[in-house]
Amino acid sequence: MDVNTELTYKHTAEPNPIDIPTVSVVICTNNRSAHLQKAIYSVLNQDISSSKYEIIVVDNASSDDTAEAVECFESEKTIRYVYEKQLGLCNARNTGWQCARGRYVAYLDDDAIANPGWLSAIENAFIIEPDAGVVGGRVEPIWKGNRPLWLSDDIAVSLTIIDWSESSRIITDVRLQWLVGSNIAVPAAVLSEIGGFHPRLDRIGSLMLSGGDVFLQKQIIGRGYKCFYYPDMAVKHLVPISRLNKRWFVRRYYWQGVSDAIMQLIEERPLNMRRLYLAFSKSMELMRSPAHLANLVLPSNDPRRFAEKCFTLIALGHISGLLMAMRR
Repeated sequence: MDVNTELTYKHTAEPNPIDIPTVSVVICTNNRSAHLQKAIYSVLNQDISSSKYEIIVVDNASSDDTAEAVECFESEKTIRYVYEKQLGLCNARNTGWQCARGRYVAYLDDDAIANPGWLSAIENAFIIEPDAGVVGGRVEPIWKGNRPLWLSDDIAVSLTIIDWSESSRIITDVRLQWLVGSNIAVPAAVLSEIGGFHPRLDRIGSLMLSGGDVFLQKQIIGRGYKCFYYPDMAVKHLVPISRLNKRWFVRRYYWQGVSDAIMQLIEERPLNMRRLYLAFSKSMELMRSPAHLANLVLPSNDPRRFAEKCFTLIALGHISGLLMAMRR
C-alpha cells in the first residue's frame, strides 16, 4: 500500500539478526508531546529484556516539540523516531508497521500507559492462541474529570474503555465486541498480507472519523485468522475533560455513522444509484421511529435516553456519509 511517506530516522544502527525483537511497539502521535513521554516510559519500564522489543514513535506531522520530546530518550537504543508527513492516524499506523523489525507489531496510543506485564502478555496471547491474527485486551480509563451522571456504559466505550470479560475469548462478530487500536498487536506477516490499515478511516486532523482498527479486524477474521481478547494485556487510557460533555458525544456518534458508511462503501463499492437507495432506505427506517427522532432534539440527562440519542445519531451520520460519497 502506498502511504506517501517521508521517513526520518534517529538513533538507528544496522540491526544484528540475533537482536531482532519479538515485539515492535508503535506509538503514533500528533501534537501530544507531554503525554507521549509517559507512554514511552510505560514501555521502557516493562519487566522484559530490552532485546525483545523496540519502540517506534511515528510523528504524524506534529507542530509542537514532539521531536525534542523523543530526543530525551537518545540513550535508549530501543527507540526509533519516524516522521510521517501525511496526516491521518491510519497513515501513521501503516508507516509504523512498515518500519517494524519485530515478529509482532503492537500499537499503543500516545495518551495511553501500558500496565506492568503488557509486553509479556502480548507474547503469551500468541502462545495461547497461535492462530490469532490480532490480539488485544482491557483498556481502563484515566478520568481527568468526574464521570457525568448521564454517561452510560453503552456509550462510554467510545472513550476507548474496553472490558469485555475477566477471561480470554475469541471475538467472532466485531459489531458486538471488538478490540481497540490503543491496545492491539498483530503479526507483521498478517499486516503485510492485509495491506495494513485503510487510509480513508480513523482520525484525519480534526475529522472525527473512526473504525480503522475495527475494519482491520474484520479483514483479519475474513482471512480465517482469529481475533483474540486477552484481558491480561491491559493499558490505561486518558479521558480528558474536553470529552466529558454532551457536545463531544454528539459529534463522536454522528461521525461513527459517517465512518460506518465509509466502511460499507469500501466493502461493497456500490454505484451512485445503489448509494442513493441505501440512504433512502435508512432514512425511511429512521422516519418510522418518531421516538428516536424526538430524542435528537429533546434535552435529557437520563443515561438511557441520551444513549438512544447517540445511537440515532449513528443512523443520521450513516445517511450523511452515503450521500457525501455521491458528491465526490
